[in-house]
Amino acid sequence: MRYCNSLTRFSRFNTRKVRVGNVFFGADYPIRIQSMTTKNTMDTEATVEESIRMINAGCELVRITAPSNKEAENLKLIKDKLTLMGFETPIVADIHYTPNAAEIAAKIVDKVRINPGNYADKKRFEQIDYTDESYQLELDRIKQKFTPLVQACKEQGTAMRIGTNHGSLSDRILSRYGDTPKGMVESAMEFIKICQEEDFHDIILSMKASNTRVMVYAYRLLVSEMINNNMNYPLHLGVTEAGEGEDGRIKSAVGIGSLLADGIGDTIRVSLTEAPEFEIPVAKILLSHFDGIENHEEINEIKDNPLTPFSYKKRETNTVLNIGGKNPPIVTLDFSTKKHITPASFFALGYSYSVPLDKWHISEMAADYVFVGDHEIDFEVPGTLGVIYNYKTWKKHKKGYPYLSVKEYLGDLECSNKLNIVYACLTDFSESLKTKLKADKTAVLLIDTHNKNGIADQRRLFIDLINHDIKTPVIIGRSYQNFSESQLQIFASIDLGSLLLDGLGDGIFIYAENCGSDQMINSLSFGILQATRTRISKTEYISCPSCGRTLFDLEETTAKIRKETDHLKGVKIGIMGCIVNGPGEMADADYGYVGTGKGKITLYKEQKVVEKNIPEERAVKALINLIKLNGDWVEKQGLN
Repeated sequence: MRYCNSLTRFSRFNTRKVRVGNVFFGADYPIRIQSMTTKNTMDTEATVEESIRMINAGCELVRITAPSNKEAENLKLIKDKLTLMGFETPIVADIHYTPNAAEIAAKIVDKVRINPGNYADKKRFEQIDYTDESYQLELDRIKQKFTPLVQACKEQGTAMRIGTNHGSLSDRILSRYGDTPKGMVESAMEFIKICQEEDFHDIILSMKASNTRVMVYAYRLLVSEMINNNMNYPLHLGVTEAGEGEDGRIKSAVGIGSLLADGIGDTIRVSLTEAPEFEIPVAKILLSHFDGIENHEEINEIKDNPLTPFSYKKRETNTVLNIGGKNPPIVTLDFSTKKHITPASFFALGYSYSVPLDKWHISEMAADYVFVGDHEIDFEVPGTLGVIYNYKTWKKHKKGYPYLSVKEYLGDLECSNKLNIVYACLTDFSESLKTKLKADKTAVLLIDTHNKNGIADQRRLFIDLINHDIKTPVIIGRSYQNFSESQLQIFASIDLGSLLLDGLGDGIFIYAENCGSDQMINSLSFGILQATRTRISKTEYISCPSCGRTLFDLEETTAKIRKETDHLKGVKIGIMGCIVNGPGEMADADYGYVGTGKGKITLYKEQKVVEKNIPEERAVKALINLIKLNGDWVEKQGLN
């Protein structure tokens, strides 16, 4: 099943042109950046001021929540004020649960966003057995409720986004398709068909999830379904509830970037638990990574694609020490260009040496290997840290493990009987290299690329290995020079995350010259593995971006919860500003903290309500008690 134009030659998937106000989406138009206001929609002045900050930052479409009729009606005041001040940026009404509000908004704004999971459907977390007849009756009921909005949009020239969210699939969809990308796509397709019956095609689609795997597979499946059904609606990309800070940026870059790399996507939103104007620069950096990608060097076409683009399947590899096989991907850092390496140097890699105790403290995010080039290490390194040397230096003392070029590897040289790191690019793959790798159970490839379309280039190499039944583990390497920390964060997340989501890679190596500190690069490496769910090393926060529905200060509350719980490795905590975004939107969370009234919080264990209407000042402590009650709490450990 095809989901993009080509896996080896970049081009954008050709979508139809959709006009939203005075801005066109899809076709050959630029990929648009959008965001959403956080102020109460009834506070006209605050919403207008925030919209202007977003627009001045580069936002090309402003979305505003309209949870009821009164907010929908107030959109006219907001739009009129913006127009009076000279701002013509399109306005979108965000609708959940309220068809009447959507129909009002359709006569005022430039686009209406609806969620198929809650527009006219039910969400009570009930398993219902439908016959084909009873299922069709439900579809008829939805059609009856949805058609008036379609007709209003068609009459007014208002565009529509049919935005499916992984966490808010209806009980009906869940009962038939499960909590899957397939269910997300079918949920949207049901609404698309109603639009088509009314000959309405000014539609933009989205398939959002906080889980990057689910999100990417759902969009791919949607494109595949559109191809099969002769559809080509523009796509809005986003990772919902990505969170804040480094984690939110990495997660968004992994999900959105993986799709953009294959030419999928016409508009993006980077959802962060921060002020909306701060999302725009991140989105701009993300898009800049693909500038000129269409001019990349030629990559041979793939005739037999063994990858599974709609579900996760890890490539089968040999086990070489702690690399490959069933091991999680390893993290390798580069110290080869340092002037001196001392025990203190390893602090950035997650290792702290105690002189009085004469021992190393190892953090949860401690790198697995370090490449030191031609340096001599004259002290005892932590037992869990492998040291890699250039081959000629390794040959002198045979400590650690050697790093070899393809020429050295194919030469008649003495190698390690445990682990040999072989640096190679796609162009190095000769028959002699393939033959030797196939027989060698000590080899691990460190792959690199110099192609402008590096993701496709390295993916092609992986496909060659799979098709030749070569099970050599692979560390994905990428080189960067003279970038800001923000650029490195986004670019590396796209380049490495895209391959990891397809089950490719047994480790990562970010070589970054003049791009940031070693500690930042180490944290970034583990963040990419966490975002792709290939290696969990810390607490995961599924935190929605603020909007006008939010019932508490999301940024402040997220910071409080993170401060108390950031040591709970593998625990997933959903922090949702209102009932619309919880509990459904935090489908993957172990625990939920959801605003259900002004100053009131409801706690969830997975999707089950545990305690309702807790005063906000007691809610964080109550969350900690809930985690303790369920056996997931551990005390924070200081350095010994």
